[in-house]
Amino acid sequence: MGNDNQVTLQIKSIGENVSLVRMMAGGFLYAYDLTLDVLDEIKIALSEAVSNSMIHGYNNAENRIVTVTMAVQNRNLTIQVQDDGVGIADIAQAMEPAFSTREEHMGLGFVFMQTFMDDIDVFSEPGKGTTVIMHKKLPASAQPVSDAG
Repeated sequence: MGNDNQVTLQIKSIGENVSLVRMMAGGFLYAYDLTLDVLDEIKIALSEAVSNSMIHGYNNAENRIVTVTMAVQNRNLTIQVQDDGVGIADIAQAMEPAFSTREEHMGLGFVFMQTFMDDIDVFSEPGKGTTVIMHKKLPASAQPVSDAG
């Protein structure tokens, strides 16, 4: 198996697809023999990004599409989550702990993403959507293992 891989998944913006994305991440990263803790942290960051697209980007509208791309190149994981929703007017404010556009939410999504990933970039334009790109260097022990017979 090569050292590089990529997968893109487009999902309908419904809550049950968050677990589908988490399973995709687990399957995609299985070959890299990560610890359960590292894998859980990646899944949490990914879940938060996808949930933000659904809840804030699309205001819970269920007929929209969220695009998730995961890529590994030389043990560098990149996850991109993209929507074409309402966008974020003030990215710095949105990334502040406990800030949320919805009273019933804790506003910790970006905090989790920043905590569990090495780097996060957010690109957004009101009315045009948001792209969140997260990076994580996989441990040196995370060498691809092959299931190919």
